[in-house]
Amino acid sequence: MPRSVNAVASRARRKKVLKLAKGNFGSRGNVWTVAKNTVEKGLTYAYRDRKNKKRQFRSLWIQRINAGVRSYGMTYSEFMGKINAKGIQLNRKVLADLAMNNVAAFEKIVKTVK
Repeated sequence: MPRSVNAVASRARRKKVLKLAKGNFGSRGNVWTVAKNTVEKGLTYAYRDRKNKKRQFRSLWIQRINAGVRSYGMTYSEFMGKINAKGIQLNRKVLADLAMNNVAAFEKIVKTVK
């Protein structure tokens, strides 16, 4: 009986990892064992930073809203407390965009809240 090997599947698996490692410096891009470690580490960072990206954007929106309401003599926490009490259903992303790009609309919201 002929010897059975899994060459096709294992070659495909290696090619998939080497394709992900493409562009890395030196042996990280073309040596299987080094590329495998690099890709594993990179995918771990990618997973972690998808979560961090959300955190950083929320922080940025809060800073922009705070900067926008300070010119009307309020703080961010006061503004968010009052906007929730009034029942205005705008999230931080939209409020930050209005504060930056549509000052007139943002001013109306602040006046409504005051």
